[in-house]
Amino acid sequence: MPITVTAPEGVLTEAGEREILPRLSAALIEASGATGNAFFTAIVGGTVHILPLRHIYAGGANRPVVLVELKLPNIGLGSTEARNAFIATAAGIVAELCVPGHKPENTWINIVNAPDGGWGIGDRQFTGDALIAAATAVAH
Repeated sequence: MPITVTAPEGVLTEAGEREILPRLSAALIEASGATGNAFFTAIVGGTVHILPLRHIYAGGANRPVVLVELKLPNIGLGSTEARNAFIATAAGIVAELCVPGHKPENTWINIVNAPDGGWGIGDRQFTGDALIAAATAVAH
């Protein structure tokens, strides 16, 4: 379940650049109720993109926005409450890992869902039922 963080140079601290993905991954796993599930943990990953500020825009102007995008199968974070838990935690993580003065309105979090069967690893397509079965099999 890919997480993509895009931030302007100098907005995340040096430690923040290293820590943001592991912390967001843990937040997703927790919000999904999958803490300790080896299958679920193994399919959470992502990238951190640090770009010059001149390449990041909001409202048609350069602005130091940190973008967090989470791509999930359509069963991921299946309730408004679960999505809210992830968004609140993710916003807090970004705030902790940015330089002083980063404004909350400059943190954007987006959750994108793939349709059933529109998510996979390697050449294996996973439906929602297949993901639930694989995660459940590891939990027992």
